[in-house]
Amino acid sequence: MTSTTLTLLTSARQRGQEQSLPYAGAVTPEEAFALLESDINVLLVDVRTNAERDWIGRVKLPDAQHHAVQWSTYPGGNPNPDFLTELTKVTADKNTTILFLCRSGVRSRHAAKLATENGYIACFDILEGFEGDKDSEGHRKTLGGWCQRGLPWLGA
Repeated sequence: MTSTTLTLLTSARQRGQEQSLPYAGAVTPEEAFALLESDINVLLVDVRTNAERDWIGRVKLPDAQHHAVQWSTYPGGNPNPDFLTELTKVTADKNTTILFLCRSGVRSRHAAKLATENGYIACFDILEGFEGDKDSEGHRKTLGGWCQRGLPWLGA
């Protein structure tokens, strides 16, 4: 692990302790990107639906670091019954540092919690998600999130 990785993960773990999170911690979008750039062993797991990634876009990362495991399915929004099985296919090593990402930071928290409950010890939520919260007009990508922060992503 690089010194940058250690510093960022220490901060994320401290944030997790301060907020009594049921997983290792939480990172800002900028911290997530810095972690991914500084350590090829850090993985991003995008838990949005395939439709969201196809229609809205995805984080621009090397394929070895970017993985898609739907938390819920489209259409219908039903929980993905194979979530843990699919996560195990991404990495069976439960010591792997995993950054979970969704649209606004809700599903990613659930995913980090479930993974932690099943033995993964380094699960982190990416705060604000890919698109952030809705603004006063109901639009996303203007109030926080990976896209609004100007981090690399690929449009649909």
